[in-house]
Amino acid sequence: MGDSDQAAIFQPCASLPSGDIGEPLFVAVNGQQLLCSLDGQRIFFSKRELGSFVNPPHLLGLFNGQPCYAVHQPEDNVPSGLVWNRLRSLLGTVDESIFNFAGRACQIVQWDCQHRYCGRCGRPTELSEGDRSRRCDHCQELFYPRLSPCVIAIVTRGDHCLLASSARWQGTFYSALAGFIEPGETAEEALHREVMEEVGIRVTNLQYFSSQPWPFPGQLMIGFHADYLSGEIQADGEEIVTADWYHYMQLPPHPDEQTLSGRLIQHFVKSCQGRETT
Repeated sequence: MGDSDQAAIFQPCASLPSGDIGEPLFVAVNGQQLLCSLDGQRIFFSKRELGSFVNPPHLLGLFNGQPCYAVHQPEDNVPSGLVWNRLRSLLGTVDESIFNFAGRACQIVQWDCQHRYCGRCGRPTELSEGDRSRRCDHCQELFYPRLSPCVIAIVTRGDHCLLASSARWQGTFYSALAGFIEPGETAEEALHREVMEEVGIRVTNLQYFSSQPWPFPGQLMIGFHADYLSGEIQADGEEIVTADWYHYMQLPPHPDEQTLSGRLIQHFVKSCQGRETT
């Protein structure tokens, strides 16, 4: 079955429904790599195509009605006709639901590989039967898959938005501001803090926009629109090397709509265009 033959319908679940659910499919993962067809469009394969598994598979959910599992595959075990591709290379080249499914697979396999031993007493852990966790039978500690919540915001000032370039991009590419939520913070508090720390301005009128799983390696991006309140832009020089206000018709290179940053920027542009036509 080709992954792009029909609109992908992904239903995450921790247990299979009763009844006829069809032949299982598997996503083979090693770190942030997935086994793919040579054209990069298929990531779901039958057990026959992948061969034997070294580690037990993990149920991801139903993909177009078929049960789908993630399995850890040794890097040197590449079945004929398949290649390793980086997860990031799938962004923008496959349907968004397939990309999210692939990210889910990588995160679950990574969690399983990283918690084979108890972080409290050092003994081996076992997969739990009742939920997605690994347990230590010696000290009863449980280890669940972890997500790191992040805020990301497009800050606007009339027909201009604030975009920043990180140390990695060095002024060649710009995005919305983002940062991790600290323990004890709300998403709104984290947004205020991150914007002040990174560019030295204050914002107001925070409005939730949307969220996006971001499996690099395990974030949940929480997107906001925010209005400028006060201050002058002062890039911190560490995470952010340059930042500025950009008119919606003269934006620098920025993410596309496959990313939450790109969707925030595009929503701002459409809002400005809508004001011009009214």
